[in-house]
Amino acid sequence: MTYPTPPPAPQFTHTPESVLSTTHRLIGASRAVQDKIAKDVTPEAATYGNVVELLARDENVMGLESSIIGFYQYVSTEKELRDASSEAEKLLDEFGIESSMREDIFKLVSAVYKSNEKKPIDKSPEAIRVLEKMNEEYERNGLGLNEKDRARFKDIKKELSTLGIEFSKRLNEENGGIWFTPEELKGVPEDVLEGLKKGEGENEGKLFLTFKYTDLFPTMKYAVNPETRKKVFLGNENKCNENVELFRKAMKLRDEKARLLGFKSHAQFQLATKMAKSPQKVLGFLTDLRARLTPGGKEEIHGLRALKKQDLKEIGLQDDGKYYLWDHRYYDRLLLEKKYQLDSQKIAEYFPLKHTVDGMLKIFESLFGLEFVEVTDESKNVWHPDTKQYRVYNEKPADGSEQTFVGWLYLDLHPREGKYGHAANFNLQPGFTDETGKRHYPATALVCNFSKPTPTKPSLLKHDEVVTLFHELGHGIHDLVAITNYSRFHGTNVVRDFVEAPSQMLENWCWTVSELTSLSSHYETGEKIPEDMVKNIIRTKNVNAALFNLRQLHFAFYDMKVHNLEQPEDAETIDPTVEYNKLRTEITMLDPPEGSGDDFGHGEATFGHLMGGYDAGYYGYLWSQVFSTDMFYTAFKKSPMDGLIGRRYRHTVLEKGGSRDEMESLKEFLGREPNSDAFFEDLGLGKKE
Repeated sequence: MTYPTPPPAPQFTHTPESVLSTTHRLIGASRAVQDKIAKDVTPEAATYGNVVELLARDENVMGLESSIIGFYQYVSTEKELRDASSEAEKLLDEFGIESSMREDIFKLVSAVYKSNEKKPIDKSPEAIRVLEKMNEEYERNGLGLNEKDRARFKDIKKELSTLGIEFSKRLNEENGGIWFTPEELKGVPEDVLEGLKKGEGENEGKLFLTFKYTDLFPTMKYAVNPETRKKVFLGNENKCNENVELFRKAMKLRDEKARLLGFKSHAQFQLATKMAKSPQKVLGFLTDLRARLTPGGKEEIHGLRALKKQDLKEIGLQDDGKYYLWDHRYYDRLLLEKKYQLDSQKIAEYFPLKHTVDGMLKIFESLFGLEFVEVTDESKNVWHPDTKQYRVYNEKPADGSEQTFVGWLYLDLHPREGKYGHAANFNLQPGFTDETGKRHYPATALVCNFSKPTPTKPSLLKHDEVVTLFHELGHGIHDLVAITNYSRFHGTNVVRDFVEAPSQMLENWCWTVSELTSLSSHYETGEKIPEDMVKNIIRTKNVNAALFNLRQLHFAFYDMKVHNLEQPEDAETIDPTVEYNKLRTEITMLDPPEGSGDDFGHGEATFGHLMGGYDAGYYGYLWSQVFSTDMFYTAFKKSPMDGLIGRRYRHTVLEKGGSRDEMESLKEFLGREPNSDAFFEDLGLGKKE
C-alpha cells in the first residue's frame, strides 16, 4: 500500500557541542523577538497582533527544537550528550524564567488583556485563551511585586530549576545495588537472574542486583527469603540519599515563593489554576477516599497476614505477626497465585512484546481511525538502534481521497545504562498551525523499561506491564491527535489534574475479555490465552485494590503535607523524611522495620514526581481516575471497540488539548457534569452517598 509522503521527521544527530550551540541560538532568537516587541510597541499601541500573537508564534517555533534538546538526557548512551542535554535544559529553564519576569513585555500583555476586558477582541476562543493564560502566567511570576521581592522571586525560580535538574540527574544516573548469593535470590525468575552481573574476586559466585525496576520488582515479588526482600527494599529507599537535601531546599523555596505572591502556601498557589482550585477541596477528596478505603485495607491485610503465617510455617521461619513494607509485593503475588491461580510468569508467556505492541496499535487504529506504519527502511532516524519509529496517518477516507498525516511515534522500550528508569511519554515536537496556515505535526516518544529478550525467549510482558504500555501510549495518542493552533495547548498540555485521565481511561482495555484475548499470542505456540486465565485476570482487578489506592493516598497526602505548610517557620521545623515514613505507616498500615521509628529510609529522595512537576499535584492521579472511570463506564463499557464513540472521544476530548477549559470537554463528551459514582463502583465500594 502506498502512503502520502510525510513531512521531514525529527533528526537525532546532535553532538554535545551542537546541543549547546542550538540552545544558545534558540535563546538568542527568542530574546530578539521579545526585545523587538518591547522596543516597537507601547502599552497604548499594544494589540493582540503586535504582542500576544508574536509571542505565541515564537513559542511554537522554539518548541520544534527545544524538546529534543532536553530529551537526550533521558535516553542517550553517551554521558557527554546526557550532560550537555541537562545543561541545555538548565539554560532553557533560566531563559524561561528571564522571559516570564520581563516587566516591559508584561505591561504590553496586560494592556491587551485589559483592553479585551473592556471590549472583547475579535479572535477565536483559543486565541483569547492564549491571552488569558499569558497574562495569568506573568502575574503568577511575580510581575506585580516590588523590585526587591521580584528579584528574590527570580532567584528562587532559578534555584528551583537547578535543584530539579540535579535531583533528576542523580536519580537517572543512580547505579547502586547489592551483591547476593544465588541462594539468597531463590524464587527470583530465571530470566531476571540471567541478566544480572556476575561477581569476581571477593564477590565471586554472587550476582549484582540493581535498583532498576526490571531487577527490583521481580525480586520484591518472588524472592522467598524475607531478609533478601528487606535488604532490597531498604537499599532502594536509601539509594539516592544525596537528594534529601535538594528536596528539603526545594520545599522551603516553594513555600517562600508562594508567600511572596500573597498565597498562604505552595499548594494554594499551585491549585489556583487547576480543576481542583484549592487545598481544602483536595484534602476533602483525599480524606473521603481514605475513609472509604481504610476498612477494605484492614481486611486485605488480615487475609495477607494469614497467608504470610502459613507461608513462613511451610519454609520453617518464625512469624512475628507483622506485615512489613517489603512483604506486600511478595504476598500480593502469592495470593493471586494461590487463591486465583494467577501466575504472572505464565500469563507473560502469552504477551510477547512485539505482538502485544502490534495488537495494541491495531486497537487504537480501530477506535480512533488511525493507521501506524513502522519505518524500517534507510529513512529511519532514531537515537538508539532498539527504538522503533512509526508514521501515523488518519484512516483512508470513505470517499477514496488521500490519507492525511497525523504525526511521528517512537517506542524505546528496553532498559540500558544511563536511560530514564521508569515509564513515560515525552513530547519531542509539538503540533500547531503557523501564521501561513501550514500544519506542523507532532512527534512523541514512549520511553519504558521492559525486560530485554534473552537467547531463549523474546521480551515477555506481565499483565501489569501491558497496562503500563496502554497507559503511556494513551499519553502518546493524546499528543498525536490534538489539533491546536498554538503549541502551548497541544496534546497533553492540559491542567495537571486532568492530564492522566485520557491515558488512565485506555487502561480499561486491558481488563476486557475480547481485547486481552486479541492481544495474546503464546511466544512458542502462537496460541491465544485460555479464556479461564483471562477471566481470572479480570477477577483480580480489584484484589488488594484498597491497599494499592492507600499507597497512592500516602504519596498524595505527603505531597500536600510538605506543600501546604501553615506558617513560614514550618518549612524550617518539618522533617520531610520523618513525615514521609510516618504517613506511610499510618495510611498504608504496613509495618516499618522493627525499632526504626520513622527513620528507616528516604523515599522522598527517590520521588521524582515531586521534583518533576507534580508538586502539590500528585492527588491528580486519583482525581483524574474519577474522570477516566466516568468516561469509560458512560461511553465505552458496553462496547469497548465502538469506533463511532472512539472517534467522538477523539474529536471532543483529545483533539482539543488545553485549547479550552478541560471541564467543558468532559461535559460535552459525557453530556453532563462528571461524578465519582463509576469510580467507587469500579472499586467495588458502590456509589458514593
